[in-house]
Amino acid sequence: MPVIRAAEAPVHEMHNARFTSYVRPETGSTELCVWQTELEPGTVGVGHKILREEAFVLIRGSVTLHIDDDQSALEPGDAAIAPAGSTISLDNTGSEPAALVVTVPVGFAAELADGTRLTPPWAS
Repeated sequence: MPVIRAAEAPVHEMHNARFTSYVRPETGSTELCVWQTELEPGTVGVGHKILREEAFVLIRGSVTLHIDDDQSALEPGDAAIAPAGSTISLDNTGSEPAALVVTVPVGFAAELADGTRLTPPWAS
């Protein structure tokens, strides 16, 4: 049984966020990627278009999730799904750090506003 130990999970930092990568092809998954995203208070997310579906569960703090022209405030325990092709960003609207568990299918990629295609290392 593959077990990914928290102490051994790689951590990546990008766009004022920290990504701890747990489940991905490199750790034995063939269909799913799962990571934790941490945002410091006052973080304004960088908008990007996702090419595959993405699901979020807020576990600590508070965030505002922007999906296209809609936005929703999330509190701990809330979940949200962003459809493929949508433009998303996450802001930490609270005074404490926020943490989310995020999952996507293997093969996930995104496009930044300048058209740069990104396959994040925490999802590959």
